[in-house]
Amino acid sequence: MKSEPHVYPWEQLEEDETTHWDGVRNYQARNTMRDLMKVGDMVLFYHSNCKPPHVAGVARVCKEGYPDFTAQDPSSKYFDPKATPENPRWMMVDIEAVVAMSEIVTLPDMRANPALEEMPLLMKGQRLSVQPVPQNCFEIVCEMGGLQGIPT
Repeated sequence: MKSEPHVYPWEQLEEDETTHWDGVRNYQARNTMRDLMKVGDMVLFYHSNCKPPHVAGVARVCKEGYPDFTAQDPSSKYFDPKATPENPRWMMVDIEAVVAMSEIVTLPDMRANPALEEMPLLMKGQRLSVQPVPQNCFEIVCEMGGLQGIPT
């Protein structure tokens, strides 16, 4: 899951402990949250639009997909006039902080690791804010970040 540090940084999730992941307005990312993300699934929390982009920590899904209420709030920057209670269009999940990386894992470092070549984030044209990560890639990124064992 990608967030810009000036919008919602890892440190804020640690302080808040949990948050809802709202404002996703891409159907493929929405479908991932709605159909694939389950309570207990681990998440790499990625900072984009910074130098260098990097994985800052590991979070866990603590509430499965449900309607994104910001889509129906006219005062929200994520308002969608086509979203209704009957057809909410957009979904979100809740996540909770698990552990910060001992060392951030930068995008250049991930690109330099041939074992991560199947990671969607590193593939050309992949700019989704929410995307699946193969289990082996998740484990490698955690190891690169100085985490011993898979966080649970």
